Amino acid sequence: MPEGDTIYRAARTLRKAIGGKPVRAFRSALPQLADAALVGTTVEAVEARGKNLLVRFDDGHTLHTHMMMVGSWHVYRVGEPWQRGADRAFAVIETDDWLAVCFDAPICKLLRPGERSPQLDALGPDLLDPGADLDEALRRLRQNDELPLGVAIMRQHVVAGVGNVYKSEVLFLRRLDPFAPLSSVSDEALRDALLLARKLMKQNVGHARMRTTRRRFGSSRLWVYGRKNEPCFECGTPLDMRRQGEQGRSTYFCPRCQAG
Repeated sequence: MPEGDTIYRAARTLRKAIGGKPVRAFRSALPQLADAALVGTTVEAVEARGKNLLVRFDDGHTLHTHMMMVGSWHVYRVGEPWQRGADRAFAVIETDDWLAVCFDAPICKLLRPGERSPQLDALGPDLLDPGADLDEALRRLRQNDELPLGVAIMRQHVVAGVGNVYKSEVLFLRRLDPFAPLSSVSDEALRDALLLARKLMKQNVGHARMRTTRRRFGSSRLWVYGRKNEPCFECGTPLDMRRQGEQGRSTYFCPRCQAG
């Protein structure tokens, strides 16, 4: 699943291609969007909110998309071949020069002018937002004290933008046990983890490949994520992976460094 920095990069790419431009055509493989009357409007803004990408039009409509595990936004020159079939194009925004195409997004819906989205309204502070309220994020975390740390920090209504990779990397770097109850972690440690997550995401906004290490570890750009059974770069212990929460999200960790 794309994380906050990935969606931020996608929004930036779309903004450069179609931002401020009139919509010459709009089409969709989804029946509920096939008749959307967006031709003649102008793309007013493209925004990332946590893991959500929003395209706002000057008539007040907003296209709300969420990639989950399978969706993605592509940008093409008009007439350029697509990498996926048109039957998977859930939203196609065409301007004079560019097409922005959303493929396979599980959430792809058009919000009417003034319409609120319960999903967006429920989001916690977005760590890539310069004005993100970390006090509010901590307050929301404390409302989930009974949950394991690795589950709570990924709840998007608590704090927006953190996914499997940043969860695993941040908790390793701060030597926090992902399976410990949140109640056992101090406010200071939680705030420090959120600050580190924000720092890493900001550092990766400008890079196509995520990196959390600054040392040279061969081809690896990450400390623990995706490295099950490989040696920990700090202590040499074989890394492990366990699934957490109702959705069985993967958590990579060092059994020794993060022993709790």
